[in-house]
Formats: sequence, structure tokens, C-alpha cells
Amino acid sequence: MSRKAQERLAHTERRVERRDKMLTHDMTKERATVEEVFDQTTRMVVFDLLNSGVFYELNGVVSSGKESRVYWATDREGKDLAVKIYLTSSAEFKKGMLKYIEGDPRFKNVKRDTRSLIAVWAQKEFRNLREATDAKVRVPKPVAVKSNVVVMEFIGKDGVSAPSLKEQPPVNPEQVYRVLVTYVMRLYKKAKLVHGDLSEYNVMMWKGRPVVFDMSQSVSVEHPMADFMLTRDLTNLNRFFSRLNVKVYPVEEFHKMVVG
Repeated sequence: MSRKAQERLAHTERRVERRDKMLTHDMTKERATVEEVFDQTTRMVVFDLLNSGVFYELNGVVSSGKESRVYWATDREGKDLAVKIYLTSSAEFKKGMLKYIEGDPRFKNVKRDTRSLIAVWAQKEFRNLREATDAKVRVPKPVAVKSNVVVMEFIGKDGVSAPSLKEQPPVNPEQVYRVLVTYVMRLYKKAKLVHGDLSEYNVMMWKGRPVVFDMSQSVSVEHPMADFMLTRDLTNLNRFFSRLNVKVYPVEEFHKMVVG
């Protein structure tokens, strides 16, 4: 059996085993199938990412919400990836987006039609992840973005995502708190960003280290709401870790540490 035939057979076996798969890619026939909930434009975006080699297979849903779905994907080497697809938004989501986009100097003259806003939202998350990574804040490393689809590092293994702090409180809460304090300071001082929705729901524990995720709403420190959002982030962190008997910084002192 030729090497190419062996690869095709192995691929077919994986496809049968992964019954929850939403999309498979036959490299010979250049065909793909996507679950029917995707609109035609989103399908074409996914196909383009497949054909360009960003990922090789798109598997089952990892998480699902009103605004987006996150899928487990793999590249040709079998490396895990996360593919976040923003769905056609509701009017409520569109309205919620605007306050995080308007006032951010990185995004000016944005069209207000739904598809344009979603594309900017995806670009915003990708850029926030890249700038956080550059600032040495542990986040899912960004891989690619196209229209309403963001591809990033998968935090977890074999399609099972790492637990959030809410799902599994850390065994060493004081150490994790100190690391997150450092991350908030690096985000502000180096990346010039405020997370905006930092809490136990948006921090995962992976290999003993906290990983901050869900950065689509993160804003520049120049945003009119940046200080309010920063204070909310600090308050959320303190509330959670105080319950774990960690001696936290008073919010006012914490704020000065970050912005000073």
C-alpha cells in the first residue's frame, strides 16, 4: 500500500471513530461538509481555512453560546486547535458590541451592518490575543482570523478543554492570584489593554498555570470605559480569591499597582 493510500486509510479510520465530527476534509477530492446551521458565507470561510492548511479537520463543538461556537480542530500533524465561529448576531448582541468597539482607537470608521461588526469583533479578539501574547500574558495563542472565524491554540487535550477556575478551583489559590495580578499589570502596561470581563469563568487552569481567555471584549486603555472595566476586573478577581481565603490587595491599592 502506498504512503498516500495509507494516509487516506488512516484519515478514514479517524473519521469513523470521531462520530461527533462536524466537518471532514478529503485532501484528494477537496471536499468538505459542514453542519447546516452555518450560513453560506461562513461555510466558504471555513473551506478557505481548510484549503489553505490552517487546519485539517474540524471536529465536535467544545462550547456553544448565543454569539459563537468553539470547535475542536486539528492540523495535519494532529496538533489541537480551537476554531471560534461567531454566528449571525442578534440585534441585542450587535448593540452590545458597539460599546466595546466605539471609543477604541484601534478600530475607527467601522461599518455598522451586522456582518461588518462581527468581522471586526473577530479581528478584535485576534489582535487582543496577539498583543497579550506579546506582553507575556498566558492566553490561547492566535493562529489565524478570517471574517467571523478565529483560529487559536486549544487549551486542553483531545477535544477536552481545560477546566475554568469556576469549574475547578486551584489547589494553590494564592500563587494563582499572584500570577493573575501580574497578568493584569502586563496587559495594562505592556499590551495597553484591559480584559473587561475577567473572572473565574474566563480563566482556565492548564498544566498548573492560569490561562486567560475570551478576550473579544477587551479594550485599549484609551477606551472611555477602560477604567470602569479595569475596576470591575479587579473586584471580580478579589471576590473569587477572597472566598478561597487568599489575602488579596484592596481594590484601590490594586488599581494603583496596575495603572501607576
